[in-house]
This record gives sequence, C-alpha cells and structure tokens, in this order.
Amino acid sequence: MRIAETKDQDDTVLVTGIGGFLAGHVALQLLEQGYRVRGSLRNMGKCEAVRSQLGVHAPGELQRLGFVQADLDADDGWREAVEGCRYVIHTASPFPPGFPENERALIDTAREGALRVLSAARRAHVERVVLTSSVAATNHGDGQAPFTEENWTDPESPRATPYYKSKTLTERAAWAFAHEAGLDLTVINPSVILVPLLGCDFGTSVGLIYHLMTGRFEGIPRFGFSVVDVRDVADAHIRAMTNPDAGGHRFIVGGRFFWLKELVVLLARTFSEHAAQLPVGEVPDEIIRTMASTDPNARTIVHELNRDLSVDASKARRLLNWHSRPEEECICASARSLIALGLVPAVSVGR
Repeated sequence: MRIAETKDQDDTVLVTGIGGFLAGHVALQLLEQGYRVRGSLRNMGKCEAVRSQLGVHAPGELQRLGFVQADLDADDGWREAVEGCRYVIHTASPFPPGFPENERALIDTAREGALRVLSAARRAHVERVVLTSSVAATNHGDGQAPFTEENWTDPESPRATPYYKSKTLTERAAWAFAHEAGLDLTVINPSVILVPLLGCDFGTSVGLIYHLMTGRFEGIPRFGFSVVDVRDVADAHIRAMTNPDAGGHRFIVGGRFFWLKELVVLLARTFSEHAAQLPVGEVPDEIIRTMASTDPNARTIVHELNRDLSVDASKARRLLNWHSRPEEECICASARSLIALGLVPAVSVGR
C-alpha cells in the first residue's frame, strides 16, 4: 500500500474509485468547493491520468488532491485511506456491461467492498459516509412507478439481473452495518447517469449513447429509463454529505423517464448529421425474448420491456434542496462529449 498526497486537514474527503466517471465529477466539485480530496485507486499507476483529467477543469486546485491505493477485494489500504478524513463518499462499485457470467463475484466485490469501506470509516470516526447505490435497488420489486425511496428491488425476482442484485444486496448490507455500528450513513440512488465526459473512458450508461450513434443498434427495443446528469448526481452526494438532516436517509436522484425511442428521436433532431447511424424501427418484444438466450444485453432488459421505470426525486429536492438540469441537456452533453473526443466520428453535413 502506498499513499501519495500532502498532509491531511479536517476537511479531507475520501472518494473511492476516483478513476470512475461519477467519482471524477464528485472529486472535481469537492476541489472547487475547497475540500481536500483523497481518491482511492486499485492501481496507483493511474494517478497521473486522473490528476491530468481533473487538472484540465480545476488546474489551481490540484495541490489538494491526493491518492491512496486500496482495492474493494482486499483489506489492505482502507485503514490508511480513511485516516484523518472527515467524510467518505463511496462511489466505487463494479458496473459490468451486459450480463456478467460470474454473478457471485460481482455481488461479493460490491457488498464486501462496501463493508470494508464502512468498517474502516467507523473505526476512524468519520463524520458521515455517503454511499452510491442506484435505482437498480428500488425499481425492480413489487412497487409501481413512480418509484420512491420506500421501494426495494427483490433480489429473488426473475427481474433482478446480477447488477440489480449487487446494488440491492450491497445497500441492504450497508444499512444493516450502519444501524448496528451507529455509523452515520446516507445513500444516493441515481437513475441512469449521462455525462459530459472528463476523458475518453466511459461506462455502460454513456456506452448506450455511443452504440446508438455508431450504428450498433439495428432497432429500438420497447425499453426505457429515467436519466440524470452526472454533475447533478455529484452535487447530490455533496449536499447529502453536509446536510445535517440527511443522515439515515436514501435519496433517489433522477429526472424524466425516456423510452429509448424518444431518446433516439432527440439525438436525431439535435445531431442530424448522425441521424443515418441511429436506429429507426422498434424491435418486437418477442425478438428481444428470443435474443435473450444468447445476447447478454438483451438478457439485461428482457424483463423490463414495456415497463414504466419512472422515479420520484421529490425527497431529494425537499430535504437536500437538490435541483437537476433539463434531461435533454444531459443526453446531448453525452453525445457532444463523444463527438468532441473523437469517439463518435464527425460526419460532414450533406454527406
């Protein structure tokens, strides 16, 4: 285990998995607000890449950024990671594309990793831990849309994919630990996070926009989701970290529900030069069901076809005074980032 940073202050925040796209935006906003940020990484070889990405947006704040080596699958490093921290924001969790083959490994890494972080935070007398969960832990049980913080995904349901199970079981375990240990815990449950990218790496959510705009989809399944901008999700984490009334609560942060067809229409209208790459016709449900036996992406959504997965974020607005920007803006920001970084090839108008 190695640490590379300047000395601690009382306002140090540990951000786990700082190389991730959400964690990067959380760290950026913390730095801009004057906090000292310590980011955990599995591989310290990524320090300079992360520092460089954040430095583009906050060049004058990097003296308050440090790194610590710690892995969700190992105990080593977490005691040192939380030492001297006032807060912990735990964003690190595996988010595999498609349908992972090893469900148990995914769940164990997410759940046991979170418990490692929470245990270290309790021993270090951290003031509050903010855990990133997901609407994957609220939207797939016996509740009805719009889903609220009172709803929980049923991990035994056929609708519960390995990812949904990992988020649900991890959050359940975190709440059980916090109640038993007397740890001040707050949980953020974002919907599908879309982003202006900080670098060329992007996760599964932005990957959907990438695949749509590069011709990967031949048709549009009858599937939908609520979207939210990563900048607003990061803001919710920091509000939950400092708001005295947020302890012991979970907060859904999400915006308007889009059917995938509506999202495609928005992209085609805004980026007309890319419209030819976007899918047009809807794919019948029975075809998706047939594909699910061999296609991991189809298997992920097959039980959610035609299902309204809209969410209610009024609790976050009420208790955290949280606000989100227009959903169309975050969708288009994702696409613009992909184009600006050359990940989606530019197309000449009239070509």
